Amino acid sequence: MPVPLSPSTSVQAMQATLDLAGPLTPSTVGALVDVCESAEDTDPGTLLQLRLLSGTGAVPGDWPGRPDVHLVGKWEKALRRLERLDRFTVAVLDGPCGQAVLDVMLVTDYRIAAVGTTVSPASRADGAWPGMALYRLALQVGHAAARRLVLLPGEMAAERLLDVGLLDEVTDDPDAVVTALWQRAARPGGSEPAIRRSLLLEATTVPFENALGTHLAACDRSLRAAVPQGEK
Repeated sequence: MPVPLSPSTSVQAMQATLDLAGPLTPSTVGALVDVCESAEDTDPGTLLQLRLLSGTGAVPGDWPGRPDVHLVGKWEKALRRLERLDRFTVAVLDGPCGQAVLDVMLVTDYRIAAVGTTVSPASRADGAWPGMALYRLALQVGHAAARRLVLLPGEMAAERLLDVGLLDEVTDDPDAVVTALWQRAARPGGSEPAIRRSLLLEATTVPFENALGTHLAACDRSLRAAVPQGEK
């Protein structure tokens, strides 16, 4: 259930923990789908805070284990659902994290890591796991940085991920950062992050002339939303 971020604010946050240790299973997919469904049922403007864990026995090179490709497809579909969620999403990482945490982190809006966090992408016998995380890495940090992360995999300290832009903050008090962040991120009940996120994602692939119409439509929607109800 959504709860106030602090006693001094009415801003609501839904908090969820995903334990992503071990291989990819139907339960892994189901847990992520459940989070998305619960978030979709919250009021507009609710923040979704995801605490991502995989330090309870995960072996980074094992991801995703030996699932069939259909289960991998379901996982990617669930990640895409989270990526398109019309809620502002915050990932909080703590401790040793593996490929599954990286997958989820890459589809969130803001990424925070506790001091001492490390991320170890999957390093299989045939190379890095070729899931859609590779696609998102290239989009988010550029080809050169993504190439180094993918072709020379290994444990990465949070500070390195901060340097390349995959993390937004490294802190010893993630909860305080989340509370302060939400005061800047959006107004309760008034945000539509999915539209803004989509425009940003398309900016690297859609020509300016084609993007213009979509941006104008979003501008029109924003202008209409600002008109008082009695004047519509």
